[in-house]
Amino acid sequence: MAILSAQETFSNAQAITATAASTNVIDFGAPGTWVHSSTPVIDDKGNSRIPLLIQVTEAFDNLTSLTVTLQADNDEAFGSPTSLYAETIALADLQPGKKTAVRVIPYNATERYLRVHYTVTGTAPTAGRITAAIASAESAFGAR
Repeated sequence: MAILSAQETFSNAQAITATAASTNVIDFGAPGTWVHSSTPVIDDKGNSRIPLLIQVTEAFDNLTSLTVTLQADNDEAFGSPTSLYAETIALADLQPGKKTAVRVIPYNATERYLRVHYTVTGTAPTAGRITAAIASAESAFGAR
């Protein structure tokens, strides 16, 4: 069982019936500045070792595969997103309970906003749900 925060959840049992972005975007806020400087501090989220949990909560049908991509952008509308991580999951593995856990958000994640983007390959599904969120290491990867 994963321990999740509503403020750090990208998708909460989100139905994926076509290529789409997560229902929620995480805003890390505008970077601060050094004292007596107008230059923003470069804030690398990847240095924080933040785990990301992606879990299938309802079985998928029809599609061939689903690509789950963690994206970052300085534009909340994600006009030109940067892909930080991507995994393609075959239909056979898109069953309830399937977990993918990324141990850290990759280094050089310096943009303000994060979201998850789902890309459907093949026929659009009529069933299938995903929960994706930043989670504690223990809940994402199991107790050590």
